[in-house]
Formats: sequence, C-alpha cells, structure tokens
Amino acid sequence: MANTIDPMDIKQIITLHIDGVSNRKIAETLGIARNTINTYIQLLKACNRPIASMLNYSDQELRELFPNKTTIDNARYDALMQFFEKVNEARNHPGFTFQYHYHEYIKETTNPYSYTQFMEHYHRKYDKIKGSMKLEHEAGKEVFIDYAGKHLYLTDRSTGELVPVEVFVAILPNSQYTYVEACMSQKREDMLTCMEHTLSFYGGVPKAIVSDNLKSAVTRASKYEPTINRSFKDFARHYNCVINPTRSYAPQDKALVENAVQLAYQRIYYPMRNMTFFTLEELNQEIRLLLEKYNDMLFTRKEASRRELFQSVERQYLKPLPSSSFELKDYCRAKVQKMGYVYFSPDKSYYSVPYRYIGKNTQIQYTASSVEVYYNHDRIALHKRNPSKGVYITNKEHMSSSHKHYISWSPDFFRNKATEHGPNVLDCINVLLARYEYPEVAYKSSMGIIQLHKQYGSQRLDTACKRAVALNCCSYKRIKNILENNLDKEGFISAHINSNTPHIPQHDNIRGAQAYQ
Repeated sequence: MANTIDPMDIKQIITLHIDGVSNRKIAETLGIARNTINTYIQLLKACNRPIASMLNYSDQELRELFPNKTTIDNARYDALMQFFEKVNEARNHPGFTFQYHYHEYIKETTNPYSYTQFMEHYHRKYDKIKGSMKLEHEAGKEVFIDYAGKHLYLTDRSTGELVPVEVFVAILPNSQYTYVEACMSQKREDMLTCMEHTLSFYGGVPKAIVSDNLKSAVTRASKYEPTINRSFKDFARHYNCVINPTRSYAPQDKALVENAVQLAYQRIYYPMRNMTFFTLEELNQEIRLLLEKYNDMLFTRKEASRRELFQSVERQYLKPLPSSSFELKDYCRAKVQKMGYVYFSPDKSYYSVPYRYIGKNTQIQYTASSVEVYYNHDRIALHKRNPSKGVYITNKEHMSSSHKHYISWSPDFFRNKATEHGPNVLDCINVLLARYEYPEVAYKSSMGIIQLHKQYGSQRLDTACKRAVALNCCSYKRIKNILENNLDKEGFISAHINSNTPHIPQHDNIRGAQAYQ
C-alpha cells in the first residue's frame, strides 16, 4: 500500500530539518511514522538542489519531486488480483460468501494477505459506489406498506405456547403519519383487512399504494411490469387508487416505511417486551395506545408531530372513502350445464344463468354475500349467495319461454285455462285433479284435454267434457274418442241420459241367472 505524504507535510519536514530537529522528534511532532521521515530526509539529502529552496516549490512541483513510494509486493499483489477474477465470476451465484473464497485463497497461496486486506483490495478493484436521491413526497399521493421482520407473540392460555404474529406497518411519506397493526399472517385476507383498517385510520385514500413484493400483493415480481394479485387489484378498484410495487431488492424505494419499522421496534415492541397477550384484540389495543403516543411525538427540526402534520397538511389531499366496505372476492371456473346452471364448488350448489349460455365456460366471482357469473368479461348472472349445500338457486328470467311455461303449471293454472273453454271443461279438469293425491300426475292429461280445442273448437270440447263428466270417464283418451266419433252431439247425449234402457241390446248370447246356479 502506498505511503501518501501531503505536500504541506513535506514542507514541515523540511522546515523542522533545517531547524535541526531530529528525525524521531519530527515523527512525534507530525504524527508520521519514523521510517517514513527517515526515507524523506534521505531523499532530501540525495537531491542536488538546496533544501531551503524547496520551501518555495508549489504543491505540484513537490509531488513530482517526491512521488508516492509504494510498499506493494508486485508478485503477491498480482496473484491476489488473478484470484479476484475467479471470485468475481461467481459473485451472483446463490450461496456466495467471501469467507468461502478467502479459505480457498489461503490454500492456493504461499504468502496470503489477511482477511481484512483481502476485502480491502477487493473493494478497491471492484468499487461500486451508488448515490442515493432525496425523494420529495407529495401530500396525499402515496401510502407505503410493509411487514416488520420481527414477530410479536400471543400466549396460548391452555399450553403457554408462544404463537408468532405478523406486524403490518403503513406510513404516509409526506407527514410520516404511521399505522401499525398485528395480524395472524401475511396472507391475502389478513393483508387486505389490515389495508382496509389503514385507510379507515387515515380517513381517506391516497392516489397510490406502494407495496413490497410479497405474494399477497404481487403474483409475479418484475423490475418493469410486475403482476399484481387479482384481489389486491379489486381492492384498489374499490377504493379508487392504484398499486405501485417497489423494485425487487431495492429497499431504498421504500426507505421511509423501512425506517418506520425500525421506529416501531423502539416505540412499540420495546415497551411491550414484558407484557403477555392472549388474544389479537388485546395486542392491537395496546399497539393503538403506544401508536397514539408515537404519532404525537414532536419532530426535533420541524417542531410538529406526525399527527399535526397530517391534520394540517396531508389529510386535505386524500380522496374520500367509498360508502361501502370492501368484500374479498374469490374466483373459480365452471361450465354451464344442460339444465342452465353452473356448479358452484365451494358450496356444492348450483346457480342459474341465461339458457343461451348452455355449454359455455364461465368464470365465477364470489364474496361472502354474492355470486357473480361472467362470460367473456361480461356479467351474465348475479345471485345472493346461499350457503346451503346442494341447492339450486334459480332466477326465472334466465329460463327459456318453454321452461317458464312449464314451471308455471299448478292446479290453479289449469283451472284458469279450462275456464276459457267452458264450465264443463272446468268440471272435467276438477274431476281429473281431484282423482290423485299428487296433482302433478294429472297435469299432462289436463293439458292434453285443453289443447283439444285447437282441433275441435271450444264449444265441441265443452260438450264432450259434459258427456265425459256424466259418464264418469274423464280422461284425455276418452274425450278425444268422443270428439273423433262425433259422440258429443246434443241429441245423442240427451237421448242416452233420459233413457232408462240398458245400453247393451238384447240378443241370444246373453245368459240368464240359471246359468250361474
């Protein structure tokens, strides 16, 4: 390593030497190694110029006259530089450590550098100094969210076991107004619940939510176009804001919330270190008390607290909260069955869709209270969710006209239809419906009788039904037979009804009572 002497130090060495001060005393006075002083005095004496005249030299002339003296062993240093080339090729490999390669270096080299010098020379050769930019944060523009790296704990009442819980942290960067909440996990449901509580705490919505690349927020991380979790998108759409994930492995993008996490360790974690909590509600209640004190602490330079800055500056720039609370949506796919229903697998039930979508593949979006069915991103059905298993939930508007007609069948439906064609038709239908304990058995026969009016007219049908009622033979086949054989004529009916003679004529083949003795 080079011994660098400032030109001003060289002039002081010359002055003290001219005054007769010893080399040891010069070294003590200037705080420079004695061997270095001896080297420079030797160089001054060996120079063919007057020593006193060198006091008038410029700094540049002194640098040229006394170049830096290197103490590097070139062969040893060259071996180290060649080893660094192999080290740097493996720099991005998972599991890389400098300690591992230093041990390899010791094995390969007869006169190795110490580990400290090893790292010093490496960072000199591959120096990467990154500047950081001071970000100016607009009021109400963003909210930064993150999870603390360290857990808090609940105590199981029965076993005494410590159950770790996650800690969610959010901060408005302009005022640094902070929100902290404990939750059971970093899963989507817990994260969105914490996010909803955060916006409720602030009483408004910023333009953007800046999140880390955790799975509950970002499905696939990317430096340029990350894929946002669908539920998180729904949340942002509900609250009329956008999601702006930070870059992967770039904590400087959310330095304020990282700092807020560190402050949470000091202001919230530490005061609770000796406390025991059995429920999440108890823990969050204590967090809220400590958080209130934290947000009320004064900034040293701003002479205002986080709460005061939020109330006086940032709150007015937040957008209002929506009137309804957010409901978490889930998604599944289903094919429309021939009956016009989709199978909803979470509840093992069925929901109707318009009959024209039979055979189509659909997407189901559902919450705790509703079920929506989409085809090609268009909503084709909306139902209130029924938690019962195996039920069919039907919207009659989804059915075809023939199906609507069929499900409208009832005893009153057929009585009303029969009344349109005459009182005897109504009497016939009543007899038919009363014949069965389960009236649905008679529906098809009743419809068949009523439909006969299309071929024979309502008047003849009414007359035929009168004959069928009188003869107690109310059925579709018998009434049709009456009409086909013109037995519905008035004269025939009256003669038959008023006659006391049997309808079977006398002939020789009729046996008498004596045949059965």
